[in-house]
Amino acid sequence: MMKLAIFGSGSGTNCQAIIDAVEAGALDVEIRCVLSDVEDAYILERARKHGIPAVWFDCAPFKTKLDGEAERKVLEILEGHGANFIALAGFMRIVKEGLLHAYQGRIVNIHPSLLPSFPGLDGGRQAYEYGVKYTGCTVHFVDAGVDTGAIINQKCVAIEDADTLDTLMEKIHAQEHAAYPEALQWIAEGRIRRAGRRTLLD
Repeated sequence: MMKLAIFGSGSGTNCQAIIDAVEAGALDVEIRCVLSDVEDAYILERARKHGIPAVWFDCAPFKTKLDGEAERKVLEILEGHGANFIALAGFMRIVKEGLLHAYQGRIVNIHPSLLPSFPGLDGGRQAYEYGVKYTGCTVHFVDAGVDTGAIINQKCVAIEDADTLDTLMEKIHAQEHAAYPEALQWIAEGRIRRAGRRTLLD
């Protein structure tokens, strides 16, 4: 069974969607712990409300990556909780080689655009400001690049003339909350096969 650790830096709405899917019986995984690099992040409170171990870890001295002693500590935390798979859910740091190697092919992320378009920070804002008519969200495996891993699941939303950035992000988030549990369930069922930089759904 997938024994999941969820990483996040903020309010944790995607974490909540995963928790809700597990509790509803729509997602057959066990959430072992929720980790955050922000001590007062609401994602930790969401975990506590559901009786899930919630762990803060300090990434100092690094501001944008999980590396060095912090990475070693995180690996110890994951081992201590028996986690064998990682879901990044609004985790605002770059994952480095140590974690990538230890969990090779077992780390996924969700991004607010239709990758490979608009990778990196603020994918939704990038799409909105560029003027495209459609965007969405992407669940993908994590590799050493920035939002370059093999795509697992995508959901599309239209950008209407009346949309503001805020209304567009609301639509994207709604699709994220459906796409992430769905993708995790496909993986848990063994339905995802890797084919180079592509994934195939059986």
